[in-house]
Amino acid sequence: MNASQIYIAISIAILAIIAVLLLFVSKRKKPGGKIFTPLAGLAFGFILAGLFFGEERPIGYSLTGMGVILAVVDMFKRPKSKKHESMG
Repeated sequence: MNASQIYIAISIAILAIIAVLLLFVSKRKKPGGKIFTPLAGLAFGFILAGLFFGEERPIGYSLTGMGVILAVVDMFKRPKSKKHESMG
C-alpha cells in the first residue's frame, strides 16, 4: 500500500468512528438542544476529509462532493419545524 491508500483507509476509519459516536450522542439528545443528525455529521466529516486531501484533486473533490450530497439529502429528510403559534 502506498501513502495515499493509507491516508484514505485512515480517513474512512475516522469517518466510521465519527458516525458511530454521532449515533450514540443523538440518542442522549437534550431537549431544546440542536445536535447534528448522523447524516449531517457524516457530511461534515466528508467535507473535512475533502479539505484534508485537497492536494490530490480527484480524492479531495470526491470526498467534498460526497459531503455536499449528504448534506443536501439531510436537508430534505429533516422534518419541517413547526412555526411558533404566537407569530401568526
